[in-house]
Amino acid sequence: MKKAPFYACLCLSLLAGLLLFARCGDDNTTTASSNNGDDDDDTTTVVLTGMLADHNAVAAFDLIPDTIITKIKEDLNIYYGHTSHGGQILSGMALLRNQDIALNFNSGPGTLTYTEFGDDLGHNGDTSWVIATRDELEQPDCEFNVVMWSWCGGASDNTEAGINIYLNAMSQLEDEYPDVIFIYMTGHLDGTGVDGNLYQRNNQIRDYCDTNDKILFDFADIESYDPDGNYYPDETDACGWCYDWCADVNNDCDDCSCAHSHCFNCYIKGKAFWWLMGRMVGWDGQ
Repeated sequence: MKKAPFYACLCLSLLAGLLLFARCGDDNTTTASSNNGDDDDDTTTVVLTGMLADHNAVAAFDLIPDTIITKIKEDLNIYYGHTSHGGQILSGMALLRNQDIALNFNSGPGTLTYTEFGDDLGHNGDTSWVIATRDELEQPDCEFNVVMWSWCGGASDNTEAGINIYLNAMSQLEDEYPDVIFIYMTGHLDGTGVDGNLYQRNNQIRDYCDTNDKILFDFADIESYDPDGNYYPDETDACGWCYDWCADVNNDCDDCSCAHSHCFNCYIKGKAFWWLMGRMVGWDGQ
């Protein structure tokens, strides 16, 4: 896939193939066509298991084949609950769309479809998002096959027990709707570093996802690393390193809207999400 360079902000076990998704709540076997961007016609049954979208996914974005971009738009229908911080992913996707119309969304046939719900994962022990999810997935005409919820500040002030409530609720939804992909998420950086509560809670989520082969969008890890691989564990979601990095590489990265943060932070999260979607439709990520 040919992509324009970034300018002015205009701007996991191996999965074998393309998922053919059923409607919400249908208890069907997931089938996959072995098609990793090539012309194989072999068909096999696969299980969609652990995938991690972190800062490494950003670097691998340019490897996504055109055929996989097409499959993403054909096969995925996303339900995304978020407030302002979670909107950073969608802002980044809008920047990428401005660079390459092949990355278009919500513009009719031939584009990716996602639906937003204006709420997030809340705070310690909140499960109102579960009710909202079930309400959508139980609709007779439901076509969602991906569900993702983001944190606002609710991971920072959470407890081990509260995070377990979140993890168990997500797992229960996966059991109830086996043909829907559920994406877990870490909380955004808050400046408390490796000694802070957020670091522990995010690691709790990471460990659970790794142990149980879940799909994780590692929001915090993505904003912890610049493109050169430098690590900023004490950063906040405002992404101070983004200003320095953009200045050093002579990129004007400020001409966009990115809630609570720098435009480049949104941009890299948009890249990581397209990479994750590619994995979910059968690409091996390489």
